[in-house]
Amino acid sequence: MVIERAGVVGSGLMGSGIAEVLARAGLDVVVRDISEQAVDAGRARIEKSLARGVERGKLSEDERDAAVARLHYTVDMKDFADRQLIIEAASENEDIKKAIFAELDAIVTAEDAILASNTSSMPIIRFAQSTSRADRVLGIHFFNPATVQPLVELVVSELTDPQVVDTVESFVTDVLGKVAIRATDRPGFVVNALLIPFLFSAIRMIEAGHATKEDVDTGMVNGCAHPMGPIALADRVGLDTCLFVGQSIYEETGDPAAKPPVLLSRMVDAGMLGVKSGRGFYDYSAK
Repeated sequence: MVIERAGVVGSGLMGSGIAEVLARAGLDVVVRDISEQAVDAGRARIEKSLARGVERGKLSEDERDAAVARLHYTVDMKDFADRQLIIEAASENEDIKKAIFAELDAIVTAEDAILASNTSSMPIIRFAQSTSRADRVLGIHFFNPATVQPLVELVVSELTDPQVVDTVESFVTDVLGKVAIRATDRPGFVVNALLIPFLFSAIRMIEAGHATKEDVDTGMVNGCAHPMGPIALADRVGLDTCLFVGQSIYEETGDPAAKPPVLLSRMVDAGMLGVKSGRGFYDYSAK
């Protein structure tokens, strides 16, 4: 199966990044969001990113223009009817995602079309069961920012057809130029199942007063050769995202290492979400 026509549901931070990756790889891409305002914001986000790529010498002006021409924006789910691959990148809300998959199942005409979710922690099987083609549903989990991060997790449910996984893996590696790993449909998949307990351990350390955030980060960067300390990384991921993923893992597994620290919950309640809000454990307002 040669994938040439793709769709992305959602044009937020992750959705716009995924759409840009697809367009730059030569695909015809339909991007859908819930309102014209959201669509306009997504379009502006993508075009700003492409312009930045030209400024940094990573894209030529012709490559940017070609990518822009391949992107089509809509508020109508019916515009996905002829898509071969659709990646859902909507809000991390299970009911919303289930409804999207059920609607896509009714709209997409090709029997061999592949439906995927970019969720960072939710069970893929629950979305698959909202369709009549559970064997053609899987997780395609990009990392933020999708245009830069090389890794994509392919999450395989109990019902995913192995040939579908092979097709998507070839697409991700050969067409998109990403690094693909496979994961079973377990909480947190591979990366977040390892990462979230690590980040939470670091947060608990500063919560208990054992070390400052600066010393925790400096220790891991200089003592373990990490490119970024865990506290700065949590800010970069988004503290709300860390909280959500941790809650999902903890609720399913009961693993105490994945139970969100109280400090993290309070910071999210205060709107201190990290880089994206301008303030988390560190202050980014002046940057």
